[in-house]
Amino acid sequence: MTDTFEQIREQDRELIVPTYARYPLLITRARDTRLVDEQGGEYIDFLSGISVCNLGHSHPEVVRAIQEQAETLIHVSNLFYQREQLDLARALTATCSLDQVFFCNSGAEANEAAFKLARRYMRQVRGSSAYEIISLRDSFHGRTLATLTATGQSKVQEGFDPLPQGFRQVPPEDLSSLREAVTEQTAAVMLEVVQGEGGVRPLSRDYLLGVQELCREKGILFLIDEVQTGLGRTGAMWAHQHYGLTPDVFTVAKGLGNGLPVGAMLASQSVAQGFAPGSHAATFGGNPLVCRAGSKVLEILQRDDLCRRNREKQDLAFRLFRELKERWPERIRECRGMGLMLGIELTQSGKEVWQELLQRGYVCNLVQGTTLRLLPPFTITEEEIEGFVRTLELALEATEGY
Repeated sequence: MTDTFEQIREQDRELIVPTYARYPLLITRARDTRLVDEQGGEYIDFLSGISVCNLGHSHPEVVRAIQEQAETLIHVSNLFYQREQLDLARALTATCSLDQVFFCNSGAEANEAAFKLARRYMRQVRGSSAYEIISLRDSFHGRTLATLTATGQSKVQEGFDPLPQGFRQVPPEDLSSLREAVTEQTAAVMLEVVQGEGGVRPLSRDYLLGVQELCREKGILFLIDEVQTGLGRTGAMWAHQHYGLTPDVFTVAKGLGNGLPVGAMLASQSVAQGFAPGSHAATFGGNPLVCRAGSKVLEILQRDDLCRRNREKQDLAFRLFRELKERWPERIRECRGMGLMLGIELTQSGKEVWQELLQRGYVCNLVQGTTLRLLPPFTITEEEIEGFVRTLELALEATEGY
């Protein structure tokens, strides 16, 4: 006998630590841009597992690569040399200005590695006692103690006091505040080119270039969190490449395995000297299975010119969003984003609109209470984008007066 949805929900309450407010769906399978629930209902996915299944769910080439690798070698630990790691490291470094890679399992781990490398580089290579990391308000860098301390949102820090020392936040788009915050104890600045959890807010070109210039002037490291923005999501392989930025370190995860847990920290060769054997590690980091998947993801991204295609879909989406905003100026405050990382900020709570979209077969995310965050698979079609906008207008009509 198959458990009912209500039975599943009750088992979840009994067995799973309640760290997530679940969407009221039991997903049983997914393919490309479609999710299917236990009753056979279909949903068009504008979330991609939170920017993870960027090539669409169960991409056949990635699935085959995983199957082939699983039959050969899944895990032996980082005590051994592994061709699969070298293949992925070579593919990653070929896309950017950095030289070396540390593999881990998630974005939080990648950011932890970046913080640890910044501190140890200052101590071991530069002979400096600098240890402080400066990040931005409204940022999001992870859920470990260090990364949530770097995160500029008090709601994720609540209840975890005392937080680790050595982190401070400054307002985004305010170079004067950043300059004032830099001291002899500052090791690095970390930022996201587009603040995802902060409401899909792109930082300006002038500000980003100013941060980089300040880091160079002060001799501190420039770190960029590309966990959500990387791998073509914003219409460039890496979001920092839109502006010609050259970070000392950047991090990636989410879409790298198209569903498998793999993260990476990339660093220049000179900065990477801050680590040495035994100074940092990740047991499962970069095992052959996830590296094979990551190499296939990068191959497909480049072969199919998905960055360019994402820019074209961005243009369509923004045109449709602008037209919708003109019809609903009292409900839509702003439409923003880059590539297929898009946000529609409403003038009031978006919960009812989000629920209406879900009931009508569209999955997206609500951040900061008022912003619909759209992170569709790169395989999303123009027709599906147009369908979402039509359905959003119906959702606005259905929730008028709430």
